Amino acid sequence: MAVVVRRARLGDAVAEIRVDGDRITEVAERVQRDPGDAVIDARGGSVIPGLHDHHLHVRAAAAARRSVAVGPDAVRDAAGFAAALQAAARVQPADHWVRAVGYHDSVAGRLDSASLDAIVSDRPVRVQHRSGTLWTLNSAGLAAVRADEADHPGIERGGYGRPTGRLWRMDSFLSERLGASTGFSAVRPSDLRALSLEALAFGVTGWTDATPQRPNAEAVALANAVVSGDIGQRLHLMEPTELDDTTARLLDATAGVTVGPVKVLLSDAQLPSLEKLTAWMAEAHQAGRPVAVHCVTRVQLVLTLAALDQAGSFPGDRIEHGAIVPGDLLGPMARAGLTVITQSNFVAERGDQYLGEVDEGDLGDLWRGQSLLDSGVTVAAGTDAPFGALDPWAGVRAATRRLTASGVQLGASEAVAERDALRWWWGSGPRPGQPRTLEPGQPGDLCVLAATTTESLAGDGPVPVMATVVGGQVLFSAS
Repeated sequence: MAVVVRRARLGDAVAEIRVDGDRITEVAERVQRDPGDAVIDARGGSVIPGLHDHHLHVRAAAAARRSVAVGPDAVRDAAGFAAALQAAARVQPADHWVRAVGYHDSVAGRLDSASLDAIVSDRPVRVQHRSGTLWTLNSAGLAAVRADEADHPGIERGGYGRPTGRLWRMDSFLSERLGASTGFSAVRPSDLRALSLEALAFGVTGWTDATPQRPNAEAVALANAVVSGDIGQRLHLMEPTELDDTTARLLDATAGVTVGPVKVLLSDAQLPSLEKLTAWMAEAHQAGRPVAVHCVTRVQLVLTLAALDQAGSFPGDRIEHGAIVPGDLLGPMARAGLTVITQSNFVAERGDQYLGEVDEGDLGDLWRGQSLLDSGVTVAAGTDAPFGALDPWAGVRAATRRLTASGVQLGASEAVAERDALRWWWGSGPRPGQPRTLEPGQPGDLCVLAATTTESLAGDGPVPVMATVVGGQVLFSAS
């Protein structure tokens, strides 16, 4: 069965589109129609390539759906934070974790196990900072993962070597220690289905999962979720160079799944030496893999460019986030052929806090847009869900408006045109900076809007997506 979209607005023209199998086969004033074809009447609404979220964390985003939201948008102060954790504890069995996400120190200060024990002490609790770099556990949680006996540099320790409750960049450790028996925190197929459907309703047809150092078992689980249909999007997975042969063959054989770059995670507190970072990059390149380097600070970007200068660039090398990009680094980034995967949605979501927390000298370098394009740097976009909202249209609006939640304009000169902001979401997983088009031979991934793109983006409410087609299948329909 093919899919035919009629009365589709493609720029200034109105045409029909036929998707047969995995590809667009016709775009014309009138295309072939066969009995049994699925027909979508766009009624003059814009039809665009399906959106690809080039940076998110699928399992974390799925788990967050059943977690307690404790960020500044959900709770305002320490009392509200305590009430949210205690309410979650009351409805969970005693052996289940209370899992909270989105925390920022502005809510109730810097957390440790003692501060969490004062709120909930009779069951394990873990609270994730909104940056995604830190989990804070109460004493019951530390005991459950046997943190005291573990030898891991991410376990912060205080007096007498006792864990403070703060675990830095230890998602893999927690996953291994928690296993599949943690109830409230486990990712279920229904969570993945709900997350996928929510994204399909936004017109998202592809995901790049940017989780670093993913265990092989998690890669297999995600591939199986695509096969089962729990995940409807095409899936591009960042994977370590240590990917085992069995997993590599499975991913290669799974339709709708591709292996992406090697994620390199940098932290100012534990920066690798230039020699070590260069060696990591060289190892990935020798394996035929690009690198995706997490860069949110000035020093991380400087180190990355220095290492790439020594290791040599490789097609597909990327900068994840690029939160702060000094103007004098724009040229070197362009010459290195890097693609920046930006999260313009953070201008709206976190802009007001940036204004109060980021050094004034860095505000002009924050979440650049137009200056990247003017310098010849390739740009694509992602949401960083669950650390950002899953809605890509919020990112498009933020890129064009540059407005914080309170209405303050942050970096007005970095605002980009609507067409450019949309193109950041039109690349494929393997080629984020190469926007797909609606032409024969292109992937059969479509987002059908109920209005034109300009009309859809004009307000602040949900963008009216009429239908989403992935690989020639209608996976979402608003009707």
